[in-house]
Amino acid sequence: MYPAFSAMLRHAGMAGCALAFLAGAPTMPARAGDAPSTSDPSRIQHPRKPASRGDTSPGRTVPQPPHETITVIGRSSHPAAANVRPAGQTTYSASRDAFATHVGQSVADMVVTIPGVSFVAGNGPRDIVVSVRGSGDRQAYGMKNIQVLEDGFPMTQPDGTARSDLIDPHAYDGIDVFQGPASTVYGNYAINGAINFRTRQGADIHGVEIGSDFGSFGMINNYATLGLAGKKYDLAIFGSDVRGNGFIANSGYQTSTENLRLRVNLTSTDRLIVKFVNNITDTYLPVRLSLAQYRANPFQSGCSDASHAAAGCASVSLLENGSYGTRVAVSPQAAGLGRFDRRTVAGVRWEHDVNASTTVRTQFTYDQRHIDQPTSPYAYTGPYDSYAGSSDVTSRSRVGGMDLTSFGGISFDDMDALSMVYNVTPASHAHQGALSQSSWSHQWNAGLRFHEDLHFARSWHLVVGLGGTYSGLHAAETLFAGSAAGTSQRVVAADRHFFNLAPEASLIYAPSRAWTLHARVGTAYATPTTSNLFITPRGTYGNNTQLRSETSLGFDLGMDWHPLPTLNLQATGFYEFYHNELVSQSAGVNTVGSYTFNAPASQHRGVEIGATWTPLPRALPGGRIMLSYTYDNQIYTSYTEVLSNATMSRALDRSGRSIPGVIPHFLNARFLYDQPDGPLEGVGGYVEVTWRGDYWLDNANILKAPGYDLLNLELHYDPPERFGFAHYLHGFFEIQNLANQTYIAGATNITDVLGANGRDAGASTLATRTGSIYAGSPRAFFGGVRIRF
Repeated sequence: MYPAFSAMLRHAGMAGCALAFLAGAPTMPARAGDAPSTSDPSRIQHPRKPASRGDTSPGRTVPQPPHETITVIGRSSHPAAANVRPAGQTTYSASRDAFATHVGQSVADMVVTIPGVSFVAGNGPRDIVVSVRGSGDRQAYGMKNIQVLEDGFPMTQPDGTARSDLIDPHAYDGIDVFQGPASTVYGNYAINGAINFRTRQGADIHGVEIGSDFGSFGMINNYATLGLAGKKYDLAIFGSDVRGNGFIANSGYQTSTENLRLRVNLTSTDRLIVKFVNNITDTYLPVRLSLAQYRANPFQSGCSDASHAAAGCASVSLLENGSYGTRVAVSPQAAGLGRFDRRTVAGVRWEHDVNASTTVRTQFTYDQRHIDQPTSPYAYTGPYDSYAGSSDVTSRSRVGGMDLTSFGGISFDDMDALSMVYNVTPASHAHQGALSQSSWSHQWNAGLRFHEDLHFARSWHLVVGLGGTYSGLHAAETLFAGSAAGTSQRVVAADRHFFNLAPEASLIYAPSRAWTLHARVGTAYATPTTSNLFITPRGTYGNNTQLRSETSLGFDLGMDWHPLPTLNLQATGFYEFYHNELVSQSAGVNTVGSYTFNAPASQHRGVEIGATWTPLPRALPGGRIMLSYTYDNQIYTSYTEVLSNATMSRALDRSGRSIPGVIPHFLNARFLYDQPDGPLEGVGGYVEVTWRGDYWLDNANILKAPGYDLLNLELHYDPPERFGFAHYLHGFFEIQNLANQTYIAGATNITDVLGANGRDAGASTLATRTGSIYAGSPRAFFGGVRIRF
């Protein structure tokens, strides 16, 4: 039996505000959470039924692009909660059809076709940093500045951290991305929006699916899914085990994931939803390179012995005795750098229909993240235990002859963390030396929110809302300094409280099935976290406790246009104003982490476009085009940076400079074909082009990470029903990076250098700043098979 299945069973650029943007209206999915019978009363999705294969007669609808949605005015049996389907929010979605036919290595394969969403490489094979409108482009790991949910359960801990290691695309039915400031509904850290991942339902699976993906660099993923459904229940269980050698030296990995979702209809008015996710990530980890190192040796070949290393190799500087004194350069392999992390999430939700128009939902989630991460000269260990509870009520009523959907909710989350940081010694296998730092922290958020959706005319909606969160952060850090005379200690403490409010308003106009227009003004906030408060500009532990909350005010203007059954166009224009934006940058490999600062004022503005088109519905009904494009221009409008060298300090004005780490252009285009009939029925595939523009790496805008364009090819075969049992098989073959381009998959911001003349050092100096770059994969070949019983 497959190991994963055994584990599964065991665990049962825009110029000014006046520019008229094209902007995307909310595209509401058929399911966005765990209440399959609910939907926003004004926007019910009715997917168009594909025509019989080969039938192109008049009046028939041809096969549609994978994530096309149609919105109409209507009513459903129960009202949907605002945090499941936020009316007025700019929303883009991807369905399973967009990512399930090919290799699913990480969340990147799920979001690549979604406008406004980008991604960069984090610390590990599945630690993809997903960004909504640039929210995490400048982060080294995790998903931050967005709230992440799965089936409506929170996957972001109270400190604002979510990790994508948990996500195996094979387990999911779709993904919904709610873009723009979203703290009214989602609270703290929804500064750029929210993402809800939807797992598959047991009724859709209706049996057992077993599959394997395999390919270059020793990658193999064995996975299995069990789906059962009856009149009163729906159960889906997923398990996978993926491993590989990695394409960069010292990047071998093994990751196992179990995911369960159970819905039980207790009575005609009561439903119980149970959620369980468990993930173990065991991976070696290379260190991030400077741009000069990347150009010389992007995949860190010939680097295992630092004393005889090839050009461009990266190393870490370790204390020879593990406590103080002499340091020695050691390769990542010799040091044993890596991560061994476990994450367990368990949640339960009770949904009660008070009557046909009112639903109450109450849920509780326990979330434990335990880390063991010798990722640099320091090894980070400790548990992060958190709890989240919420209760909300959604009611639909008539007021003065108008439909009104009201939402009100309360929430509370709490996290206790105990972090220990040890020096890594040159004794190999990430051997721990003396204790360098220990910290205890307690963070909590208490929120209250209201949301009103008034259908005041046949084609018009007005949405208003107000949310607020009171946050407390208590932490104490003990710093240890070793010397021949002994070990000294210093304590840095923080006791911070924050209160933030987030109003919003939207106006939606849907004059016909073909058009939906909307305008929105939204606000959001994000408080500092413990890790932000204790790292200085030099990348050392110390006092950075003065940080403030960041806030944003954003404007969206948009449209969703379906002029033909074969064409769907969405576009979004946004302009967002930030106050005290939290920005992080790396001080180098041999530091304890990234330094975070407040930029007093900044602006984010851009355009998102998504399109699906079947250009020749009669002559070539199986051919279609999917396109997504994002332009994201972010600048400092008020920020002065202080840099120091051995003899002086200088205050340098960065106003008007681009915020580093933000990718300004991101385009994905797929040209797909699926043969609808004849001897080759079931054969399909696509050619995909992905392009990213250059982006700045530093605040002074001196050094750029080069952009790239990739070409991917995929072929698959789904035998038709006339082949009997073979119909339950699926196979694919894929070539990624067909042209074998060398490119940067992820680059964190670097700190500028003050030259001896009191000015910013040049690009050649910054190009040697380490701790920034991971290379992307060279040409890779993948295949896979799946069978359903």
